[in-house]
Amino acid sequence: MDYIMEPQAIEQRSMEIIAAYLTDLNLNDQAARVYSRIIHAAGDPDYAKSISIHPQAIAAGMQALQQGRPIYCDVEMVRTGINKRRLAEYGGEAHCLIADSGIAEQARQAGITRAMAAIRAFADKLDGAILAVGNAPTALFEAIKIMQESQVRPAVIISVPVGFVGAAESKEYLAAHSPVPYITVHGNKGGSAIAASAINALLYMLPGK
Repeated sequence: MDYIMEPQAIEQRSMEIIAAYLTDLNLNDQAARVYSRIIHAAGDPDYAKSISIHPQAIAAGMQALQQGRPIYCDVEMVRTGINKRRLAEYGGEAHCLIADSGIAEQARQAGITRAMAAIRAFADKLDGAILAVGNAPTALFEAIKIMQESQVRPAVIISVPVGFVGAAESKEYLAAHSPVPYITVHGNKGGSAIAASAINALLYMLPGK
């Protein structure tokens, strides 16, 4: 059986196949690249129906990355999936506190999720940074609450929590109430790999150093 073995050729062919699913969406080149990365990560062209990109999100995200702004993640799997070599070219770092023992204790005492406690711990650090939520709807709700109660404004929110309890609702709430640009996937779909793929799409569109 013949099959493609060269990694770059595999990716190129994948993007060619994905492009066929985007032809009727009237996307500009940058948006098409974000869509393509998300669909590639999911292995599911049906994502094209659910992705939502705020008109200013791509420009805001790319600018923040180019300026070396930090990325704050709800779970370690998001942080792991980000191309940190590319991120480091611009002086950026990705952070996650979900596994921190202090965060676990704070969550226990407050009766909240660890993801919520981690977002609370980031607090003012979120201002001007990139927030990436790939798993926990509670983290997204907490981030929106922080923005509503303060002047903290992330440069962009990339939020695709996955699941059946609060995931779809949190993303609808984001789209309706976020004071900052966002990239999301409506409905129950999403996940850490999807969040990381959206960030990587922005990174890959930056000029190389």
